[in-house]
Order: sequence, then C-alpha cells, then structure tokens
Amino acid sequence: MPKQPWTADRVADQTGRTAVVTGANSGLGLETARALAHKGAEVVIAVRNKEKGERARAEIAAGFSAGHLDGRLRVRTVDLADLDSVRAFADGLHGECDRIDLLINNAGVLAPPRTLSPQGHETQFAVNYLGHFALTGLLFPLLTGDNARIVTVTSIAHRVGRIHWNDLHGRRSYSAAGFYCQSKLANAVFGTELHRRLDSAGSPVRSVLAHPGYTATNLLIGGPIGLAKLVGRVGALSRIGQTPAQGALPQLYAATEPGIRGGEYIGPDGLLELRGTPTRVRLKKAATAPETGRRLWELSERLTEVRFRIPAREEKPDAPGA
Repeated sequence: MPKQPWTADRVADQTGRTAVVTGANSGLGLETARALAHKGAEVVIAVRNKEKGERARAEIAAGFSAGHLDGRLRVRTVDLADLDSVRAFADGLHGECDRIDLLINNAGVLAPPRTLSPQGHETQFAVNYLGHFALTGLLFPLLTGDNARIVTVTSIAHRVGRIHWNDLHGRRSYSAAGFYCQSKLANAVFGTELHRRLDSAGSPVRSVLAHPGYTATNLLIGGPIGLAKLVGRVGALSRIGQTPAQGALPQLYAATEPGIRGGEYIGPDGLLELRGTPTRVRLKKAATAPETGRRLWELSERLTEVRFRIPAREEKPDAPGA
C-alpha cells in the first residue's frame, strides 16, 4: 500500500480504455469520471437525468483545452430503479461499445419515505443494489478488455445492515435508515460473491469493492441514519468530512491501481475509515459468508430475470439472452 497519500494524480494512464460510471452527474461519480477522463479514458456518464449529465460533461470538459477530449465523454441515460431502463441502457452500450474496461457501480439514493420501483421493489434496494446487479450481468459480455474491473461502491453503513429476507421491500415494517443499510450490505455481499464466481471460472475480470468514508456527498450526512450512531462520538464531524474528490479516491484506487486483486475492499485508512488515503479494509464477516452470497445471488436473479454467464478463461462470453 502507498506510504504517501494517494491522489488522483497517481491514477495510471487510462488511454484507450472505456469506463462506465453510474451516477456520474455529481459527487463521487462526477469526480471519478473527471479523474478517469483526465487520464485518457473514454467515459460513459450514466445518469437518470440527461440535462444533469450534460452539465456534468460540460464541467469535466471545462478542465481540458479545446478539442482535447475528442468526444471521449458520452452521456447516456439509465434509471437504475427501473429494470426496463437498465436493459435498454445495456442494449445501447452493446450497440456502440466494442468492450468495457471499467464498470463503476457508484449511483445511490437515500429515500426516507418508502417508495417502490416500477417492478415493485423498495427504491433504495432497487437503485443501490438490484439495478447494479442487473446492469453488471447485462454488460458482462463487454468486459473483455485487459485488466477489466467491476467496482461496486458500498458504505461503512453496511456494517450495521441486515438483509430482511422475509420483508425485502419493507411491506411489514420500514425504516429508511435500515433499508439503506440493507442495500449497502447487499452491494458488499454481491461484490464478494461475484469475485468468488469469477475466480472459480478462472476469469481475468476482477470484482472489487470500495467505500468513500464520510464525505460531503455521502448519503449518510443529510439522511435520517445519523452517522454518529455508526461512528460514535468522535468530535465535530464537519471537520472529519472529506470533499467529493477525496471521497472518490477509494473507488479510483480500486479501479486503476495495478496491484489490486479481485475480492479486495478499499476504503480510507483514517480513524474509523472516515477519511484518509485509500487502503485495503475489512468487510463485516456476514458480507463474506458464501451461503449468504449464494442466497442473495439466486434471489437477485429471480427478481431481475438477469442471469450471469461467466465463461471459463478460454471461452468468450455470449451476448445477454444467448
């Protein structure tokens, strides 16, 4: 691990690589897209609102000399709460991308009132987890580049989460805080189980997890969860919080650092993982249990009707539905 603070300047050259970043119109996603573009990547800015996506594209482009981007930033719309939208987005990328090198599952919501997705799933679970599960499966055949990686963003909130197997969508009892934590635990379980399956198949694709610590865009700040419940009394949290650019560093590290292995989890190295330079951190034990991983995977396949086909190393992945 780096002895000196790791910054976006240390991101490896990404020239010739294609990255898809969900939720790239603001916060961590915007900073991730910006850093990758500055290092030469072609970036798909995947957003729910096209106007906001275009503003993000313009903001990133403003940091380059005229013509330097040469069309390397593309805005595409996807509503991760709606599985039909996820399928349409994935179909579009299959039509325009020869391959994808980086998939950054970054987008997230925290919605205090209980709401449901078009398919009837609790919205936080749908956006933060199920939409990304489906998107990853649908785009997997495109992840054929050298050193292809899938980075799924979770949260320190996963440590207090539990999966409500018998009330997954909060029909009996609902807490915005609890179901946010459920969605982030699901991401942690998914990223770990995906690594197990990739490793078992001998796939060169790597599944890596990351969390941003406590940042100005972290959904814990303004929501009802109350970060103090997670981290205890540690003084003035406003002095601990990071900027969005700092908060994006763990997922950038997970996506680009040469020594990263599949299944690793990257977060800040400071007190309680609230801030600091990216380092390898530990998931809570429940997130790594194989039985939990299999159970969530099978449930997610049923809910999304998306089935991963992870070929052995010598095979080439088929297109979705093949």
